[in-house]
Amino acid sequence: MTTAFRAVLAFSLLAGFYVLVGGFVAAAVVLDVLLIIDFRAGLVKFAVVLTLAAAALVRALVMVSRRQGGEQPGVAVTREHEPVLWQTVEDLARLVRTAPPDEIRLVPDVNAAVAEDTRFLGLVATTRRMYIGLPLMQTLTVDEMRAVLGHELGHYSGAHTRLGAPVYRGRVSLIATVRGLHRHPFIQRVFTWYARLYLRVSQAVSRRQELEADVFAVAIGGRQAMADALRKIHYTAAAWELYTGAYLSMAGAGGCRPAAVFGGFQSLLNDASRQAELAKAAEQPEKASPYDSHPSLAERLAAVERLPEPGHAPDPRSALTLLRDADVAADAVEQSMWTPQALAALRPVSWDELVSRGMYEGRNAEALVDLAVAGAQVVGASRPYLDAAFEAVARGRQAELEERLRERGWEAGDGLLARVLGAALEGLLIQHGQARWSLSWSGPARLLYDDGEEVALSEYAAQVAADPAAVAGLRAWLGDLGVRHDYVPADAEQAATQAA
Repeated sequence: MTTAFRAVLAFSLLAGFYVLVGGFVAAAVVLDVLLIIDFRAGLVKFAVVLTLAAAALVRALVMVSRRQGGEQPGVAVTREHEPVLWQTVEDLARLVRTAPPDEIRLVPDVNAAVAEDTRFLGLVATTRRMYIGLPLMQTLTVDEMRAVLGHELGHYSGAHTRLGAPVYRGRVSLIATVRGLHRHPFIQRVFTWYARLYLRVSQAVSRRQELEADVFAVAIGGRQAMADALRKIHYTAAAWELYTGAYLSMAGAGGCRPAAVFGGFQSLLNDASRQAELAKAAEQPEKASPYDSHPSLAERLAAVERLPEPGHAPDPRSALTLLRDADVAADAVEQSMWTPQALAALRPVSWDELVSRGMYEGRNAEALVDLAVAGAQVVGASRPYLDAAFEAVARGRQAELEERLRERGWEAGDGLLARVLGAALEGLLIQHGQARWSLSWSGPARLLYDDGEEVALSEYAAQVAADPAAVAGLRAWLGDLGVRHDYVPADAEQAATQAA
């Protein structure tokens, strides 16, 4: 089946979707009118269900039609700002015989993409945009970047972007419609079946278009450059996902944000242990699905290998050399990642400080507060001081303490009290200047004493939680560290008031 035929079929299915919606609405209207003319009690229930379903269909379509595209991501760069990048894109556009984009935007994503604002179902193009991910530029060479940009411009040359806009909107409409019918399971099944058929056809078109655009990429950069770019994109996307989930997610802790987002990402990419870990993960075979928008990496690499090799002079420089000043560009893109409120409220700090604060807030602060509040509730203390929890253990009331912790949102399970107690003791060491969370790009952050030895309290916490007699030793140890008997963690009194 040719791409053109699949595209026509996708448009036909999209038109059929609106016909199907219209049919349901028309049926509901006709049945309601017939009931008004000739009332039949047996049809009332069916008419009500059909009318409600038709209203849900119309509401879903209206909601989709009202959605706005919102602000464009990233930062727009003009020819004056980035002359080399613009010249490169314009030269490549001539090679693939298409018009260059009207706008180039640097974005905080491991991706390069093109889009086109259209009218009249994609028949008339208005504004063309190209999006270039700064994290991608950190890993690719100029050769590989040219191949990737040639691929994206190939989408313009093949008019893929004009097809993409209405097909994407149809996809959004179908998904919104299916979700809007959750109270009408039978009718939802009908539209779910139709949506799956549409997605299978439209995504097959998208996959074929990706292979067609790869032909342009190879013609510009060569087989090796495109193959290396595909592998690096796969690898870098996994690294970015790890980075945002394990590190960038700490932004906001203690009113802070990282001062160098892309600097931190480069540090992770440079770490030898992470490189080995990510390389191993990238070697895992992908799971293919008929609903994928892109062919698998293996399929694309095999297709690239079959293409003719053009003659060209290699350029192994970093793709960042296409920018006038990579640091200035990175700073601008980083600013676009935060809302104005976040920029005003969050103080930029080093990654060391952010990880130290983030780990404490995420692992220790809540444990300290909740253990103090739970202990005060169990022993009937007037204030939520931490030693109240130790007193509860000393009295053998661990079960009551765990019950209070579960009420405060801690997950039930074996060793609950030991887990919370261990995290709270870590927090005490941090609060009294005895230990600090240390950044590691190779793996999870580590809690270290001043002499560099790693803090390991899990076994000791389990021992104390299980043995009331061990509380005396715990109190003596904390006293040697300078922890007062009546120590009340920050925010504990407020939490106790809310609990009461």
